[in-house]
Amino acid sequence: MAALAWLLIPLVGVLVAVVWARWAARARSTADGASLAGYERFRTAMQPGEAPPLRLKEGEAGESGATDAEPV
Repeated sequence: MAALAWLLIPLVGVLVAVVWARWAARARSTADGASLAGYERFRTAMQPGEAPPLRLKEGEAGESGATDAEPV
């Protein structure tokens, strides 16, 4: 029985190595578009000296001096 246990240890190690190698070699998606767009919005928001663009709430006049705008 001890010989069987010593045989199973390397077999389990090989099985774990094969599973890890398959996982590491998997095809990864290249869906970076949304991530890059979010990063660009973050960089724009963090630029010093620039106010963020404002979006008026529904029903408010554009140039009437309304100050109740929300940052985009």
